[in-house]
Amino acid sequence: MKRLQTISAITLAATTLFVAACHHIDDDRLPPAPVRLTFNTVAEWNIYGTPGALDTRRFIKTMREPSNYPWTALTETGFGGILLCGDVYGAPVAYDLSCPVEAKADIRVVVDKEALNAYCPRCHSVYDIFTNYGHPLSGKAAEDGYGLKRYYVGAGTNGEYMVVTR
Repeated sequence: MKRLQTISAITLAATTLFVAACHHIDDDRLPPAPVRLTFNTVAEWNIYGTPGALDTRRFIKTMREPSNYPWTALTETGFGGILLCGDVYGAPVAYDLSCPVEAKADIRVVVDKEALNAYCPRCHSVYDIFTNYGHPLSGKAAEDGYGLKRYYVGAGTNGEYMVVTR
């Protein structure tokens, strides 16, 4: 009987861990929007991109932010803008700036360099942007499982050094 109870306890613990591990993060709550941000050379990447660990840069086409970036007719910055980051290893990652809880183009997350995360000034949700790829840490986003929308960052196919796309 005691052995059966032990097996039942182990089964219950394994089932609980399995269900907890299946927690899904919804990172597709924002409406689709075109994304294309191009860095043609290494020098351009070093000036406008995020060449180092924990670097961040915002790109918002409608506001021409940053103002000195070489904007073109093909440049598109997603729904609310692009948050380009260098993760803890220096690898580039990109997110839409819009908070997925609010889902409005003009409500954007803000980077907190001291806490090493991003937060929404409206709903106060906090997101891990440097180590856990936009997953929510606290607030309504964590309660509902809403993560920041991620974009692809990699070498361009037409000779560009680095491109951010969907």
